[in-house]
Order: sequence, then C-alpha cells, then structure tokens
Amino acid sequence: MFDFLKNVFGGAPTVDLGELIKNGAVVLDVRTPGEFQIGHVKGSINISVESLPSQLKKLEAYKNKTIITCCRSGMRSGSAASILKANGFENVINGGPWDRVAKYLG
Repeated sequence: MFDFLKNVFGGAPTVDLGELIKNGAVVLDVRTPGEFQIGHVKGSINISVESLPSQLKKLEAYKNKTIITCCRSGMRSGSAASILKANGFENVINGGPWDRVAKYLG
C-alpha cells in the first residue's frame, strides 16, 4: 500500500534519475502550459496530463526510450505514467515534482 501511495503522490524515485537523464531519458512535464512557462526542467517536453491521451502520437519517437514524467507534486505525473504504460510505453517513471527532477541536471 505504501508503494502505491508513493507512486501516485510522487514519492522519491527508487531509480537514479540523474543516470537515466544522462543516458538519454526524456522528461515529460504534464503541467499546464502556463505552469510550464513559470519554470520547468531544461529540455523537457510539455504535454498537459489532460491532453496526453490525444497527444500520444507526439511521443511515438520516444517509445523505446525511458520517459520520466513530472508535474508540480507528483500526482499528475503518476496519472500520466499510468496513461503511457496503458498505451504501450514500457519504460516510464514517475519522477514526481519537476523541481526535484531538475536537480538531476546540474
């Protein structure tokens, strides 16, 4: 039960996000465009979780890469990770809050 809550609410990832990013992982920020504009992970892709199901084609090129989802708190990124996995994306990790993921780039 605790692992489930950690995944949904963006608990600390159990993988090395820095290593994944260094090896080419894609960061998908699922906040609204307005939230993204205020601040985001350098080089991340912005598709809001609400529009993700209709925008999956934009991510087809990354289907064989690791995708790290992020948002403000980890809740929307958890939902986005579930959506991606349900649509055949296998290497998806809920990175939680975007500012935590950003720390792995510097």
